[in-house]
Amino acid sequence: MAVQQNKVSKSRRNNRRAHDALVAANPNECSNCGELKRPHHVCPSCGHYDSKEVVAINDEVEIDEDAA
Repeated sequence: MAVQQNKVSKSRRNNRRAHDALVAANPNECSNCGELKRPHHVCPSCGHYDSKEVVAINDEVEIDEDAA
């Protein structure tokens, strides 16, 4: 088990953690639909990546009311 030799002050401890903060997202505009998307990812709204349709998006969802 590790045992500290000297006390680490709050200032020194917090300086060590100064680089651990999360950074904000960097969204890009989709070239097909103009929505914001994560860079190097498929657009969640239209399914395009690099001006090619990669994922077919189905807008309509059929719900059977008798099944509920």
